[in-house]
Parts: sequence; structure tokens; C-alpha cells
Amino acid sequence: MINLAILASGSGSNAEAIIRYFKDHETIKVVLILSNNSNAGVLNRAKEHNVKSIVVNSEQTKQGVLFNELKNNHIDYIILAGYMKLVPKQIIEAFPKRILNIHPALLPKFGGKGMYGMNVHQAVVQAQEKESGMTIHYVSEHYDEGAIIFQEAVSLSDSDTPEEVAKKVLKLEHKNYPRVIEEVVNGKH
Repeated sequence: MINLAILASGSGSNAEAIIRYFKDHETIKVVLILSNNSNAGVLNRAKEHNVKSIVVNSEQTKQGVLFNELKNNHIDYIILAGYMKLVPKQIIEAFPKRILNIHPALLPKFGGKGMYGMNVHQAVVQAQEKESGMTIHYVSEHYDEGAIIFQEAVSLSDSDTPEEVAKKVLKLEHKNYPRVIEEVVNGKH
């Protein structure tokens, strides 16, 4: 069995899409949800789906608690789904090409520190982009700079608000992220 850990800081809609996708999978299973936020909605979603969840704050992460939880739970792949912290170098080195992230824009545009959630969608609208989309990429030591695995675009209209862009992009994320994770795990990327 290939064990996945999902790192998330927010509501966890992508985490839930991933959990549902792999619920009855023969070889891949979500075994752990880790969050840096004790109030994150993802923790409730983990409970609803009987997935173990742990809160690890920034200080504990610096002390190696996050790394130890990943090792102790025999994690093979780490999936970032709205995780608002930089992944420590120790973890990146221990899981080469086995940490994936999803970004709500077509990287390299609208990426980097501070470019997350509605910040991204507001920037896209302000730039009067004709399309946006989502990017799945490997995680490196820098925000949103890892090698791109998959992208899908969606057309925007001049009247789209940041909230409407967010809905369009989230639909693409839920559709693609679980499938691309499966392809990566199965060596297709």
C-alpha cells in the first residue's frame, strides 16, 4: 500500500476530494492529515472520513515533529492542499519527487510568497487575464518553483470577479488533483 499524507491549513475541500478518490483504491490510501492550524476545517473533514489527523505548529515543525510524524506513519508521498507554510528542507530532501502541491493559477504567473487563495484570484482579475487555471507541481525549497507536472486552463470573462475565478479554478482542482496524484504514484510523470 502507498501511504499519502495531506498537509493543509484551511477548509480542506481539495483534501476531501483526494480522500474520496482514494477511499476504495487498491494500492493508494490517505492515512494522515497534518495541519499547522488547530481551527482548520480540514480536521473536521478528516474526522468525517476516519482519517488520522494531527496539528503540528511552526515551532514543532522546526523541532522535527512534522518530519517524525511523516516517518512514523510510513508516508510515501506528501500532498499539499492549501498548506500555508514552506516545507522544511529536511522533508524535501527526504521525499525527493514525492511532494506535490496545487496552485490556483497557471504558474509561473501569479506564484511565490503571498500568492495564495483569493490573493491569486484578485491579481489575475486586476491583470485582466483572459484565462486562469491550476498547476500541480513538485515542491522545492521555494514557493511555487518546483517542476510543473500538470496544468489546466479555464477561460475568463471581463466581468468575472475574483470569487467567480476562484470557483472556476477550484472545479479544475477537484477534477484533476486526485487523478494526477494517482498518475505520479504510478510512475506516469
